[in-house]
Amino acid sequence: MAISLASLNQVQVMRPPRLTVYGVAGVGKSTFGASAPNPVFILTEDGMGMIQASSFPLAKSYADVTDALDALLNEPHDFATVIIDSLDWLEPLIWAEVAQNHNVTSIEEIGYAKGYVFALDLWRAYLDRLNRLRDEKQMAVIQIAHSVIKRFDSPEHDPYDRYEIKLHAKASALVQEHSDCVLFANYRVSTTKSDVGFNKKVNRAVGSGERLLFSQERPAFLAKNRYGLPHELPMDWPTLEQHITGQTPTSQEN
Repeated sequence: MAISLASLNQVQVMRPPRLTVYGVAGVGKSTFGASAPNPVFILTEDGMGMIQASSFPLAKSYADVTDALDALLNEPHDFATVIIDSLDWLEPLIWAEVAQNHNVTSIEEIGYAKGYVFALDLWRAYLDRLNRLRDEKQMAVIQIAHSVIKRFDSPEHDPYDRYEIKLHAKASALVQEHSDCVLFANYRVSTTKSDVGFNKKVNRAVGSGERLLFSQERPAFLAKNRYGLPHELPMDWPTLEQHITGQTPTSQEN
């Protein structure tokens, strides 16, 4: 069929979001995922604890993960959200698959760091399945990851440390590109000055236990979003969903 300007489509359809949520240990990333609509977990680590949600058996290989994704693609179901928990435990499964495909015992044995380049092909195949779930099954996607503090060499400023996704740099870049939102989960922390005597004061961190999602990048952490989200939001699904869909959160009405 010939393509012409007459075939342009200006109807904007809201598709389910593809989120990557990473953050410090114990902040409640899995609990947040479980609060999304009708979720199903693909587990690469045994970290659900007492969370009550549907999940596939613990994946012990890359094939286990892709088989679970294929089941969601090919079998009838009413799940609305797929949650990968977690990306940094998926990565060793990908590395093991690469090693097996190249008849070596470790990805490091593939010279000139080519193993990590080969791993990107598996990451792309995995992400393609997530895209199909979003497009064909209308499922939201939540990828959960832990955080790590890494040195960031800025071309404009002196190097500094910041929170990043706990993945190999090339894989992290691919996941970020794929995601509509990369959200950093952390507790709200403030500082206060304490007098320790001898006219000396020190800064002390103070936390209330409030958990937040940060959606815009700052020197301290990596983040992004394609929905015009506010810089920080409470870590709960209804509030995030209202912002993504352009609604006014209940807490902000009146």
